[in-house]
Amino acid sequence: QVQLVESGGGLVRVGGSLRLSCAASVTGYSINAMGWYRQAPGKQRELVAAISSGGSTNYADSVQGRFTISRDNAKNTVYLQMNSLKPEDTAVYYCHVALRYGAGSRWGQGTQVTVSS
Repeated sequence: QVQLVESGGGLVRVGGSLRLSCAASVTGYSINAMGWYRQAPGKQRELVAAISSGGSTNYADSVQGRFTISRDNAKNTVYLQMNSLKPEDTAVYYCHVALRYGAGSRWGQGTQVTVSS
């Protein structure tokens, strides 16, 4: 069983900061990579950042230098620290976890991030 609970979304001003959290409750599965995707109205869902089980990270060019992804394996939690937020960062952000041993992946419920001008 895998359950993902996201939190931390909200409304912020341009240039502000926000920290998203995604806690995974896992029974009978092991987590490999974790990541964050986002989807703005009328647009395709896109990868924002990902982190491997070993801590290697990848970022979309649009957030490089502003966002930081991290994970706490003891808590099975992945975080996304978002700084210097821009209006184009406005979207629903989804947590994503990839499972080991061919068990597939899971999506969080999504959390709204709105950056006001």
